Amino acid sequence: MTEKQSAKILAFVGLAGSGKSSAVDYLTQKGYPKIYFGGIIYKAMEEAGIEVTWESQRQFREEIRAREGNDFVVKRAVAEARKLIEAGQRHIILDGLYTWSEYKILKHEFPGEMDVIAIVTPKHLRKMRMAKRPERPMTSQEVDERDWTEIENLEKGGPIAIADYFIHNNGTLDELHHELAQVLEEIKFEQ
Repeated sequence: MTEKQSAKILAFVGLAGSGKSSAVDYLTQKGYPKIYFGGIIYKAMEEAGIEVTWESQRQFREEIRAREGNDFVVKRAVAEARKLIEAGQRHIILDGLYTWSEYKILKHEFPGEMDVIAIVTPKHLRKMRMAKRPERPMTSQEVDERDWTEIENLEKGGPIAIADYFIHNNGTLDELHHELAQVLEEIKFEQ
C-alpha cells in the first residue's frame, strides 16, 4: 500500500475582471502548474463542435452542468490534480473555481491541502478592465449579466464569501503581485 502524497493547492475565485488571471499568471511564471477550469469547459465545447462565444460558453456551462451535474468541471480538475500529485508536483494552482459544489468537493478531496483566494475588485474597475480587454471585451451590461448568471446559476458567491484569503485588487499589477506574495508567505506556499 502506498502512502497518500500531499500537495499545497491554491484555488482562485472572483468575478469577471477581478484579476484572477493576473494573479494566476504571476504564479505560473514562477513555474507552478495550473488547472484552468474554463479550459475544461472550452475543451468540452471543442469536442462538441461548439464555437466559443460569451453566450455559447454561458449556455454550455449551464447545460452541461444540468446534464452531467454541477460537479462536471471539478471531477476533471480533481483527476488532473491527482495526476500532477502522482507525478511529484507539490504546488498546484486552480484557476477559476466557480461553484459552491466545486468548493465542497475540492475541500473534501484535498483536506488540509487547499486554500481559496478570492480576488475582489470594485465593480466599476472590473467593468473598465473588461471593456479594455483585447480578447473578448465585454460591455457594462454584459458584465452585469455575467455576474448575475454566475451568482444565480453557478453558485459563485459562496466560494467568494468563504474564501480563506481575500486580495483587494484596486490598484496596479505590482500592488496585486505584492498582496499575493504576502499571502503566499503567510501560508508558506513556496517553501
